[in-house]
Amino acid sequence: MVYRSYSVPSIRRLRPLAALASACFLAPALAADGTLGEPPADRVVADPVLAPMLRSLTTTPRMRLGISEQEAADPDKNPLLNIRLTNGRIYNPATQRFDQVRLRSYVAEGIPHDPFTPFVAPTLRAKPGDTIRIALNNELEPQPNCTPPNINTPHCFNSTNLHSHGLWVSPTGNSDNVLITIRPKVSFEYEYNIPPTHPAGTFWYHPHLHGSTALQVSSGMAGALIVHGDRAPTPTRTGDIDTLLRDESGASYKERIVLFQQVAYACRTNPDDPNSPIKKNPDGTWACDRGDVGTINNYDQLGFGVWGPSGRYTSINGQIMPRFPEAVAGRVERWRNIHAGIRDSINLQFVPMRSGAKLTALRKPGDHEKWISRNCVGAPLTQFEIASDGLTHERAIRRTQTLLQPGYRSDLLMVFPTAGTWCVIDGNIPATGSVSGETESRRLLGTVSVAPGLPVGNDPAEYLARTLVRSASRWMPADVKEKVVADLVDGLRLNAFVPHASITDEELTKVKNPCTTNPALPATSAQCVTFNIANGKFMVNDQPYDPKTARTLTLGNVEEWMLASAAGSHPFHIHVNPFQVSRILNPQGVDVSVPGSGDPDYEATQGTWRDTLFVKGGYSLYVRTRYQRYIGEYVLHCHILDHEDQGMMQNVRVVLPDGQGGAEEGGHH
Repeated sequence: MVYRSYSVPSIRRLRPLAALASACFLAPALAADGTLGEPPADRVVADPVLAPMLRSLTTTPRMRLGISEQEAADPDKNPLLNIRLTNGRIYNPATQRFDQVRLRSYVAEGIPHDPFTPFVAPTLRAKPGDTIRIALNNELEPQPNCTPPNINTPHCFNSTNLHSHGLWVSPTGNSDNVLITIRPKVSFEYEYNIPPTHPAGTFWYHPHLHGSTALQVSSGMAGALIVHGDRAPTPTRTGDIDTLLRDESGASYKERIVLFQQVAYACRTNPDDPNSPIKKNPDGTWACDRGDVGTINNYDQLGFGVWGPSGRYTSINGQIMPRFPEAVAGRVERWRNIHAGIRDSINLQFVPMRSGAKLTALRKPGDHEKWISRNCVGAPLTQFEIASDGLTHERAIRRTQTLLQPGYRSDLLMVFPTAGTWCVIDGNIPATGSVSGETESRRLLGTVSVAPGLPVGNDPAEYLARTLVRSASRWMPADVKEKVVADLVDGLRLNAFVPHASITDEELTKVKNPCTTNPALPATSAQCVTFNIANGKFMVNDQPYDPKTARTLTLGNVEEWMLASAAGSHPFHIHVNPFQVSRILNPQGVDVSVPGSGDPDYEATQGTWRDTLFVKGGYSLYVRTRYQRYIGEYVLHCHILDHEDQGMMQNVRVVLPDGQGGAEEGGHH
């Protein structure tokens, strides 16, 4: 087996990949003094300019990077990711000017500081079988005596670590180990050995130190991690969807990485006191006057009922309400959507924009609703989801809205049918479907500029199927081509590209002590998880996080889990091993995971593979998972990250079997 090693110094010689230029804009002009100039008074917010923001590590061989073996093997030269307090500016549509901010961020060594989008981390790219080495250098200032008596009180905001969200890699040592602490002025090199059988897909990375996770992620410490695959399917093995998504020249379909973030910066009455009141406008939204510097240094900026009233905006790739350029009517695009925010659900929709529409200041949710009602008209665009959480579906799921909860990823195939401008909208979400627990009204996220191209016709699914069939006919191996084409014609089936085989009832390990038993169901659950908030405590199975206790699982077992919430709704996330949705029962006991159920959160999710799943209050979610390859300790938790920091997390320990139907708990004997 050959491993490619991408070591720290490689970032010095990298330039932004041309493939990412389509997701970016030209940088705004600088003022004479070299600072970022304010936008002209007549400049519309719907057409902001955006600097290149997603820098990529390439997984091409070292020789193409011009890096010697000696340099690549030296972990002490030029760390890849520095963690610093970074000065930047975030555009505020309410005032139509930039707010100055100073936030914790990842700064890639060798890449010039970008004052326009400094709070988006570099995009990392790899292939199955690669080894990624990331030296994390914490340059933040020490915080003496920062640990409180209760570990579930947010603390140590300048300490950190790193989580490769969704990667199927070891949770121990210097791999995806979130149980270690990297203090200020400490460097640590992570090494992710991606197995050759790892699925290709959309993943991401972010800090994961208990007590500071939410604050650091909300500061913009998050980046995309893309695993590209070149394994074509065979008669006995599924392949990577990447090998299908190619045009007649062999080039990949146009790709956009779309990183959603919710940067909850605030300006305070006393800038030196993080406990002083947040400055507010008369309508209650947060205010930053000229000369103020926004920061994130307190959890009163992150909790329940805060994000909506704050008036802050969900950003896309570091920009507020950007315009996506260079779309062409009739051309298939792949949108890799990543919800890297912490406090707002996103209902992603695309609607035609009225010709001649102009943006004004959108200060309140009501302003957004009125503007959208007048200017975003017509039927929403059909979206085709081919993967969730980086894992390809058995069939493309057709919908007009995609609900994204914190931690979710959704790969969409998009075909804009006509030229013009399209609104990118965060649609209405009822309180029962939002992580905020409140009704979320429509907000404008950005726009897409579409140039004239090919006619699509009245049925976008038929058009997409024809396009994919052409790709399959040209690029699929002869011994699977006929089957792949037949599947695509049969309702856009993608059976040849699903990374994990479905878990059957027969495969489930016999349960000795099930946590739920129901004779009417095909299986009983071996593991139960119930989220709860009571008496000020954030809990899993009525216990706040305790790092000294762990749920023990046995390597090689295949088990069903039941997920529920006793208070509110929460996104469940587990590290290392993904899970397959078996069934989701609403409060009336109806399975809403099947196609046509009408439940926007769960319709057509049955059989899909995930690593993050929204658990609505009153619902019972049944998922199945295999404990494969890796032993060691990791975590499950709520991906409302301030909930996790306050105790809604549990350690999970996978151990070897003892050969007698039990688990090997100890060490030497």
